Amino acid sequence: MKRTAWTVSSWVLALLLTLPIMALIYEALLPTEDVFRHLWGSVLPTYISNTFWLVLWVMVFSFLAGVPAAWLMAMCELPSKRWLQWALILPLAMPSYIVAFVYTDLLDFSGPVQGTLRHWFGWQSASDYYFPAIRSLGGAALVLGLVLFPYVYLLARTAFMEQSMSLVQSSRLLGCTPWQSFKKVSLPLARPAIVVGLSLVAMETLAEFGTVNFFAVNTLTTAVYDTWLGYGSLNAAAKISAIMLLVVMLLLSMERMSRKRQQVFQKHMGQEQQRGYVLTGVTKWSALIFCWGLVALGFLLPFIILCYHALRYFDQAWNSRFFEYSLNSLLLSSLVAGLAILVALVLGMSHRLTGKTYTQIPKRLASMGYALPGTVLAIGVLVPLTSLDFAINDAALWLGMTEPGLLFTGTMTAIAFGYLVRFGAMAIGSVESSLGKVSPSLDMVTQTMGYSPSAMMMKVHVPLIRKGILAGALLVFIECMKELPAALLLRPFNFQTLATYVYQFVSDEQLELGALPAIVIVLVGLIPLIFLNRSLEQAH
Repeated sequence: MKRTAWTVSSWVLALLLTLPIMALIYEALLPTEDVFRHLWGSVLPTYISNTFWLVLWVMVFSFLAGVPAAWLMAMCELPSKRWLQWALILPLAMPSYIVAFVYTDLLDFSGPVQGTLRHWFGWQSASDYYFPAIRSLGGAALVLGLVLFPYVYLLARTAFMEQSMSLVQSSRLLGCTPWQSFKKVSLPLARPAIVVGLSLVAMETLAEFGTVNFFAVNTLTTAVYDTWLGYGSLNAAAKISAIMLLVVMLLLSMERMSRKRQQVFQKHMGQEQQRGYVLTGVTKWSALIFCWGLVALGFLLPFIILCYHALRYFDQAWNSRFFEYSLNSLLLSSLVAGLAILVALVLGMSHRLTGKTYTQIPKRLASMGYALPGTVLAIGVLVPLTSLDFAINDAALWLGMTEPGLLFTGTMTAIAFGYLVRFGAMAIGSVESSLGKVSPSLDMVTQTMGYSPSAMMMKVHVPLIRKGILAGALLVFIECMKELPAALLLRPFNFQTLATYVYQFVSDEQLELGALPAIVIVLVGLIPLIFLNRSLEQAH
C-alpha cells in the first residue's frame, strides 16, 4: 500500500469513528419534537439540577478523600505504606452499581445496621428515629465518591512526589508547621494535577448510569436512557445528549488548561530529595484508620460480601447462562480489541510514513469518542445506523426484495462499533507511544532494501512494538468487559454481556445470584491497576 493510500485510509477511519459525534450534533440541531418540549417544560430542569449537585458532591468527596491520602502516601512514613499505596487504587476496579447494592443491603431499613440499632435502643418503627436514606442523591454521591476518589489520589500523589523537598524544608525553616507547609506550598503546587483528577471524576459521574438508576436519582444520563427506550424519541435523546456533550467539552477544556499549568510548574522543579514526616501516636493511627478505611469501604467490604454470596449461591450461579454471557463478553471484547489495534496501526503508520503535522489530525479525531459518556455515545451510534437500516430496507422494498431487517442495530455491529468508538483511543495512544520509540533509521534502512510500507510494518514495527500492541489491546478488552450504559442501549435483542447480566440482578435486588460474574468483572478490572501501579513505582 502506497503512502497516499495510508493517508486516505487514516482519514476514512477517523471520519468513521467521529460519525456518531457528527450525527448526534446534526440530530440535535433538527427542529424540536413535542417530546423534548414536554420534557423541558416538566422534568428536565430537575434532571439538570440533580446532575449538577451529584457531580459537585462527588467532586467534594473525592477531594476530601483523595488529596489527604495522596499527601500521606507521598510525604509521610507510615506502617504498611507499601501496601496502602497499591490498595488505595483498588476501588477503581469495583463497578459502582455493585457498591451501591451492597450499601443499600447494609444500610436500608431492613438491613443489619438499622436492625441492630432498633434492637439495641428498642425502637419499633422508622418514625422513632432518624437514619439518612441511602437511596438518595446524597447516597449516590457517597457511593460514587468511594469508587472514584482514586483518580484524584493517583494524580495528586504523583504531583506531591514530584515536588522538590527543598521548598517544603524552606517553609519549615521559616516557621511553618506541617499543616501550614501543606496549605501554602504543597497544595498550590499540586493544584493543576488535582483539577485534572477532579475533571476526570466529574466526567465519570456525568456518565454514570447504574448507580443513579438503581437509586432512582434522575439525572441527564437516565433521561437519555428513558427518552430513547421509554418515548422512542431519538431527536429528544440527541438534544439531551448534546447538553451532556457541552458539559464534557467544558470539563475537557478545564483539564487541558490545568495540564498546561502543570507543565510550567514542573519546569521549575529540582531533584527529588529524601522526604517523609515520621508520624507517631494519635496522628499515625488517625492516618492509618483514614487510609485503610477508604480501602475497606471502597473495595474490601463489597468484595468480601461478593465472595460470601458467590460461595453461598455457587450452585445457582454456575449455570449455562453464566458461560454463555461470559463467552459473549469474551468474543465481543476480543473482536473490538483486535479492530482497535488495526485502526491504531493504520493511524500510527500513516503519520510515521509522511511525518507531516496534519497527519496527527486523524488520530486526534479518532480519539474523541473516549470522552463521551456511554449513553451519549450510544445515541450517536444509533442515529446513523438506524437511518442506514431504514434506507436498506426501503431500497429492498423498492427493488421488490424481502426486507433484510435491522442489519446494524439488530446485530452485534452496533455494540461493537460503539465500543470501538468509545475505547479505540486507548489502543491509539498505546501504539502511538510505542511507535515513537522506534528509531526512524530503521524505516530508511527497510525502504532502501525495497520493502513496501505494509511489509515494513509487519516485519519491523509490529515485532518491535508488540508490548505496546498487547498493552493497548488488553486495556480495550478490559474496558469492553466492564462497559454497561452503552451495552444496555446498543445490545441486540436477547443478547447479554457479563455487565448487563450482573446489572439485571442488581436491578432485581438479587445480586446474590450475580455475585460470581460480578467477581469476574472485578478481577478483570484489577489487571490495568496492576500495570498502572507498576509503572508508577518504576517512574519513582
